[in-house]
Amino acid sequence: MKRKWFLSCMIVILALLAACNNDGHKEDGLSLIKATHPKPMSFDKETTEEEDLIQSVQKDIEGFEEIYDVAVLKGKEDILVAYKVKHLQRFHMKSIEKKMKEKLKKKYPKETFTVSSDYKIFLEAVELEENMKDPNYSNEKAEKKLQEIIKLKNELT
Repeated sequence: MKRKWFLSCMIVILALLAACNNDGHKEDGLSLIKATHPKPMSFDKETTEEEDLIQSVQKDIEGFEEIYDVAVLKGKEDILVAYKVKHLQRFHMKSIEKKMKEKLKKKYPKETFTVSSDYKIFLEAVELEENMKDPNYSNEKAEKKLQEIIKLKNELT
């Protein structure tokens, strides 16, 4: 009887030690909730007017208390706004997106926005922003990739 109890205690202790093993990356499990704060970026012409526009859009979106991370990319005609919603606010995603679209349309009536809370779209936007840091990555490639992301977003809806 004592032997069975000792053996079961040892199995539980070994299981706990194996579960606490930290072989993987620490950030893998946090990628959905970790904020990356990518810099807003324009591919067309990096004028101060365009830079002010995309920074203003990012500040407006970050002003929503339900959102904790946003990526803003501006192409020739379209502006992609990808964002992450706080976990407890996920039940209100449609109303958040509706408020966001209304605010953007009201403040920037001449611009065309694509707004997405989809995590895949956010990752694609961040990847594109990272690619733009490479001097060999052309604006034409970036614009093409942006249009692919927008097309992907439209297919998801």
